[in-house]
Amino acid sequence: MRTTKLVPALVAAIAAMTPAAAAAAPSHVRTSAHSSALGGACLVSLAAQPYEIASGESAQLFGRVRCAADGGAGQTVTVYERAAGSSAFTTLGTTTAGADGLYAIVAPALTSDTLFYASAASTRSTTKAVKVAPVVTVAGPTEGSSQSMEGAALLTGPGHRVTFTGAVSPADAGAVVVLQRQNVSGGFSWFEQWRAIQLGVVGPGGVYSISHVFVLPGDANLRVLIRHHRRFDIRGLSNTLSYEISQPENASLTLKASTNPISDGQSVTLTGKVAGASDAPVTLTAHTDGNDPFSTVATATTNGAGEYSFMQSPTTSTYYQVQSGSTKSTVQFEGVKYVLTAAASTETVHSGEAVTFSGTVTPVHQGHPVYLERQNVGPRAGFHVVDVGAVSSTGTYSITDYLFGFGSGVYRVVIPGDFANQAQPSQTFTITVTAPTPALVAPLPAATFPGEGQV
Repeated sequence: MRTTKLVPALVAAIAAMTPAAAAAAPSHVRTSAHSSALGGACLVSLAAQPYEIASGESAQLFGRVRCAADGGAGQTVTVYERAAGSSAFTTLGTTTAGADGLYAIVAPALTSDTLFYASAASTRSTTKAVKVAPVVTVAGPTEGSSQSMEGAALLTGPGHRVTFTGAVSPADAGAVVVLQRQNVSGGFSWFEQWRAIQLGVVGPGGVYSISHVFVLPGDANLRVLIRHHRRFDIRGLSNTLSYEISQPENASLTLKASTNPISDGQSVTLTGKVAGASDAPVTLTAHTDGNDPFSTVATATTNGAGEYSFMQSPTTSTYYQVQSGSTKSTVQFEGVKYVLTAAASTETVHSGEAVTFSGTVTPVHQGHPVYLERQNVGPRAGFHVVDVGAVSSTGTYSITDYLFGFGSGVYRVVIPGDFANQAQPSQTFTITVTAPTPALVAPLPAATFPGEGQV
């Protein structure tokens, strides 16, 4: 989903706007001029923000009434709406213009693309649109590995098929959902490199199921995408799941990790057993990128039972393999997660005001994207991206996002995974949005968000 970052500001040109000036005004403040019931010329402006939202979220409608007779203050303003598929406009709500003729009203819980216009003093505004993206959820095995307490292992091969399930809301039976995997082998250019690995179809009730067989061990960042279909003309994206995929063990020479994944700065103990061996030499080899060869990082000798142990402190996600004589273990992938801190500048804002989320990331990769995500509205679990920031040269980030609607929303910051380190979400923040303070706003260029990749 794409949103627009905004900054509150009085639009000075409106203060003395005449009908002639209105015709040349930017589209988000342009109005129509008619004769009012009071006998003076009136102008009504209307803006709708955000331009795009996820299903179930709110949009804010605001603008200004300017009348020659009374300046617009105290005028009754009615906002009308028409959802996609509807044949006529209906009344969203009525409010009274305040000082300087400013007004604002919230359109709650939109589930379809919707058109709006405002009317005051026998004058109507231009029509504005808010587009709505479907909410897509995805669930699979618990993220992590069975070799730790964090979840279930994902293994390669047809005997280890993995099933991902989820739902699309509002239900959109027949829509195609795409399970995508991030290409993380090409450095930080991974950002837009998503490729389809499996397709599914939304069934009755909006649910879907996708099964997939993984072929190669390594890091797997996965998400589900649904493209526009029927009632939706913009795509929806699920949150991202991160996994470590390993090969099934070789019974003749086993290799296990004490914890997988670990966080940057932590250590892992690699243990295993050489079948039928006693006091046998073992060599630990490793590489950090799929294109690099394995190289020796440590040697040891088994005990009388053939058991061995290595302590490692990788700073990036690493592939390990152990060899004893001519026997090799299967490849063990050890994920190393980013360490992320996050804080919110406030817990309460008026609709249309900003909250800044800031913190630190280690290790530091300047320019690496940082996601601000909002929890999906309604019974469907999961998050979706609402804004994107970047890591600075000192490892800090700051994302300022403008919130609309009313009620509470749950947010979090996520540093997505890449070829070197795995994703890490922050704690959640509950932000309460209260009634808007009437004001005009000037939209800034839209932020950059994850693309669709190869669908």
